[in-house]
Amino acid sequence: MRINVTSVMVHNQDEALRFYTEVLGFVKKTEIPLGEARWLTVVSPDDQNGCELVLEPDGHPAAKPFKEALVNDGIPYTSFAVEDVQAEFERLRGLGVRFTQEPLQMGTVTTAIFDDTCGNLIQIAQAA
Repeated sequence: MRINVTSVMVHNQDEALRFYTEVLGFVKKTEIPLGEARWLTVVSPDDQNGCELVLEPDGHPAAKPFKEALVNDGIPYTSFAVEDVQAEFERLRGLGVRFTQEPLQMGTVTTAIFDDTCGNLIQIAQAA
């Protein structure tokens, strides 16, 4: 068993696609129109046949309070692995990304948390 697809809830798919591709560096893999929304996925450029991230519309009534609660408590919605948290922090900060937690070493893991501009906090993590 393996993870094939996971998702992050976003308030605007176009804004999310721009942020996740132009800023974070993912590449668009799938875009299928589904009425007002789309089945829209991105993947790592290093593993284009790997796990897909769905940029899922957050229109469900439970989505907004759930996302707001996580943000208010400083809890990231998901985590992405990076080779070097400090370098990625500097790169993203240089692109104007707002961090809620600068790089922090916690035992064998270094993490940082940023605002994805789509209503979520996202963690980047580097294993030692």
